[in-house]
Amino acid sequence: MVVVVEQNGTHAAAITPKRLTLDGIGARRAKAGRLVASTASYSDSDMFKSPYAYGKPKAKRWEHLFSQESLARGPCVLKQAAKYLKQPGMISLGGGLPAPENFPIDSLSLRVPTPPYFTEAETHGPLGQDITIGKYDARNPDGESVFDLSIGMNYGQSVGAAPLVRWVTEHTELVNAPPYSDWRCALTVGSTGALEQALRIFCDRARGDSILTEEFSFSTALETALPLGIRVFGVGMDGEGLVPERLDEVLSNWDPAARGGARKPTVLYTVPSGQNPTGATQSLQRRREVYKVCQKHDVYIFEDEPYYYLQMPAYNSSNGHANGHTNGHTNGHANGAVALPAETIEEFLESLVPSLLSIDTDGRVLRMDSFSKVVVPGSRVGWITASEEVVDRFIRHAECCNQGPSGISQLVMHKLVDETWGHEGYLRWLMHLRREYTRRRDTILAACEKYLPRDLVSWVPPAAGMFLWLQIDPAQHPRAGAVSLLEIEEQLFFTCIAKGVLATRGSWFRAEPDRPLSGLFFRTTFAAASESNIAAAVERFGAAVREVFGRS
Repeated sequence: MVVVVEQNGTHAAAITPKRLTLDGIGARRAKAGRLVASTASYSDSDMFKSPYAYGKPKAKRWEHLFSQESLARGPCVLKQAAKYLKQPGMISLGGGLPAPENFPIDSLSLRVPTPPYFTEAETHGPLGQDITIGKYDARNPDGESVFDLSIGMNYGQSVGAAPLVRWVTEHTELVNAPPYSDWRCALTVGSTGALEQALRIFCDRARGDSILTEEFSFSTALETALPLGIRVFGVGMDGEGLVPERLDEVLSNWDPAARGGARKPTVLYTVPSGQNPTGATQSLQRRREVYKVCQKHDVYIFEDEPYYYLQMPAYNSSNGHANGHTNGHTNGHANGAVALPAETIEEFLESLVPSLLSIDTDGRVLRMDSFSKVVVPGSRVGWITASEEVVDRFIRHAECCNQGPSGISQLVMHKLVDETWGHEGYLRWLMHLRREYTRRRDTILAACEKYLPRDLVSWVPPAAGMFLWLQIDPAQHPRAGAVSLLEIEEQLFFTCIAKGVLATRGSWFRAEPDRPLSGLFFRTTFAAASESNIAAAVERFGAAVREVFGRS
């Protein structure tokens, strides 16, 4: 990134601002020495941020948006007492931390890939490596381990275990470099758990709070808000996702009476990259425009980014149908898109669309990251990044409700992404995943071009994620006008089932299910099935479309 600064009315030479690098992380760790963090040690991101993270303005304050529930939460007194355990010679009779000699697991062994050899065959063979986690590894003063089973199997702080908090803090600064100083990270029970906590921090049923999201949104997110008494309203979309002009229109013309008594929303929930279900990816310009609208209306943003690192090069098909998305970079490629998978870590990071967090000068973004889509879903480990004030509220909630993610899961993730791979190895893993998902995306798109009737079915090639959103023209149905869109959708859904293919009905993702459908859509995914089965499934879907629309 290069900026030009202005001094006394003249332009100074272009300079490259300093920020954290991979080499810088290594140097800082070497200078700091071995991390000492015993059972239930408290930590926070300020312990691990680089000097480049400071010297920036602080975030705005958000008490005026907090719920009464959140404002009423004080710190957990038992967790606060743990800070005294670091005093030399302290014998604890205070905390309910069981003795590790009574834990029945003495060691865990894992076989994992060695970067950059990530395939299953390579991992099974001599290029894989075995790592072992013992109960008391961290007690060896000459060893490298700082996190072991005696710590991971015990109670911990709700912010997360210090070694993994250090890693996610470094990773966040490396990739996003938030432009304000008092940002912090906290570990979460995946992104769904993080969303539930965030909703309860910012929304009150009693005051009629509501949130905005894309008109088609992640169904589980909608189902998370509903039992909390939070109304959800949809905002119009196009091929790049959320349309900022529609967002501004909704907020500018908000009428509580017309919205069933719901207050003007103060929260936007959005999935900017590879949006679920549509697969849409917001360009940098689109993200800036969405952020500007939120500033105008004082709306806080939940940025859910499980697919952020699954951004892909532009799709170019044999018939010239190409991906029109742009990532907002001027890197010399058509439409601003990456022409080829990145070959270096620097190219990979440069190819990613800057996040909302990275342009968040106000501290109005709570970003949710997760290992679920890029390592293992069952880990149930993720993290949030937000201002210190918001993260403090988040931790207070966790202390009383879930106490943070599983210690064993944190230990396994730390052993893999930090102690074994390191930041460089993890980024190489993400580069590997991008190539894998690019190939799968290209497979399903080629199958669509081959097997789907193009006058009936259309799509935008996804630039990220694992979903392809198919739009079917209902006007060509034999009984168009006599039957509803929902009836056509249901007919096509069960015809697909009869032909042996499952595609998800678009109506299941409506932010406002009581409103009429805006079109006929189906969500497909290229994440799970083999490439040969992907092609077979699309062929079956095409046959179902032809049958329902009288083309057989």
